[in-house]
Amino acid sequence: MNATPPSPGAAADRTELGQRWQRRSQLLLVVFGPVLILTGIGGFLIPSDRALMSGAAPYNVFHLVAGTLGLLLALTRRPAAASAFNIGFGLIDLYQALAGIAGLFPAGLFALRPADHVVHVVLGVLLVTVGWRGRPPVRSSGSAG
Repeated sequence: MNATPPSPGAAADRTELGQRWQRRSQLLLVVFGPVLILTGIGGFLIPSDRALMSGAAPYNVFHLVAGTLGLLLALTRRPAAASAFNIGFGLIDLYQALAGIAGLFPAGLFALRPADHVVHVVLGVLLVTVGWRGRPPVRSSGSAG
């Protein structure tokens, strides 16, 4: 059975859709990096008894470092960097939710609370989804021989 190659219009539509997801992934990181930084700062400033989420120093430092890295990668304006960060940090968020519920590392060190788990699941799914959809296309290096 002969498969008909996709029309040039369909390929252009896929390319445009891919570029839209790449922009979304970059925009998400431009917003998310500073949010992580503010979360780390807020964790040091808000008294633990008034916070819904953890204010443990290692957790705050983790947010500051990750947010700074994310923001620096966003400023490179490279789709692959934004997508890689979003996927990687999203997976870390999902793991932290699991770790907090199951009592795995770093739940104790980070003093994770139930609100942390909810935020980690929501952000983890969002980051992985947008990062995955925003991955730049893989270029084939095949040669005609």
